[in-house]
Amino acid sequence: MSTRPDLRLEKVTPATVDAALGLRVHPHQERNVSPVSHSLAEAYVHGDAAWPRLIFDGDRLVGFLMAFLDLPWNPEKDPADRRSGLWRLNIAADGQGKGYGRFAVEAVRDELRRRGEQKLYVTWEPGEDGPGAFYERLGFRTTGELSGGQTVGVLDI
Repeated sequence: MSTRPDLRLEKVTPATVDAALGLRVHPHQERNVSPVSHSLAEAYVHGDAAWPRLIFDGDRLVGFLMAFLDLPWNPEKDPADRRSGLWRLNIAADGQGKGYGRFAVEAVRDELRRRGEQKLYVTWEPGEDGPGAFYERLGFRTTGELSGGQTVGVLDI
């Protein structure tokens, strides 16, 4: 994990939910990632399968992530295919390029390892403005699958 001691993850709480809802990515990235409000609604309906966390640098909220834990991937095709990975990653517009995204992916990787997982999955919007190059720099490889029109990537952990 990161050697930056001021970076940490925290659960979303009543004290932090308004700040979380106010988190905004760069305008050109808005088409690539759902807003935090949408993610928190999904976390609510998915219960323990969703793992939402806020990313702090010291006292400053710099991002939001949500992992998925042991979710059925495509139950109609293969009911036994259950996967875990990074569901959402929102880094504040003014926090881009400072290592927060890398920290978030490493934090999810470490949590999944702790839970005994061997692979970390992620999906992303394809295209020039999408985050594909970021994930590939971190070692993800595409699986050749699409999920909801998004590229599927996997990292062996």
